[in-house]
Amino acid sequence: MAKRLVVVTGAGSGIGRATARAFAAHGATVVCADLNLETAQATAGSTGVAYQLDVADVTAMERFAEWVRAEHGVPDVVVNNAGIGMGGPFLAHSAEDWRRIIDINLLGVVHGCRLFGAQMAERGRGGHLVNIASAAGFTPSRGLPAYCTTKAAVVMLSECLRADLASQRIGVSAICPGFISTGIYQASRFVGLDEQEQRKRGDQAAAMFRRIAPGPEVVARQILRAVQRNRPVVPVTVGAWATYVLSHLAPPVMRLLARIGQDTALRQLDRQR
Repeated sequence: MAKRLVVVTGAGSGIGRATARAFAAHGATVVCADLNLETAQATAGSTGVAYQLDVADVTAMERFAEWVRAEHGVPDVVVNNAGIGMGGPFLAHSAEDWRRIIDINLLGVVHGCRLFGAQMAERGRGGHLVNIASAAGFTPSRGLPAYCTTKAAVVMLSECLRADLASQRIGVSAICPGFISTGIYQASRFVGLDEQEQRKRGDQAAAMFRRIAPGPEVVARQILRAVQRNRPVVPVTVGAWATYVLSHLAPPVMRLLARIGQDTALRQLDRQR
């Protein structure tokens, strides 16, 4: 991979950190943005650049995009990775819960595409926008209504932008991981539960997926491949591919799984206690 400038949001841990390091290993200069500056600096190391950023703050995103262009130039690749997890029944979600997850998981991606996509189009040499969605984007779940909704929106946004920006030679890829062993489970909000029960649920989920799920490096490799091959939608893991195929070929099966899936998952978590 040729020397290029890459921007990664949510680069302080998990998929973002693995992706930033994968691009750096291929010779790229990587701007590592994260809400936590210390973890961004740890990812950047001595070769990358760290930046503290809240993707939910549109003004901060605008300042960030201008800073990247002024200090480093127009990026060749932007990975809109920053996101949060949120679980629980729909009626337990407050308006503030919805506002927060949409601001981060969807609008953070929108602003990254809008601001850096405009820079790429103005430069006239193309580029690539990578949006981290999820297998949840095509997998309905009674236990993840807000999360699934935002990730489905990211997939559709990516498809729309791919058509719109093709004439500018800007590729767009939606990456859809299945279960990956990262810290998102412990950081997720489980609505309708007190703080102690939320921590317990997050720890249980993290422990389970450490045993059965691959690490974020698997996703990072698929991101590099998606950029190289300009792939549109990229399920990652066998489970993600299975649900992707079922969502297209057997929607009634997906609806049935949505009804029974949460109870099954909760029973699995209960066995960890």
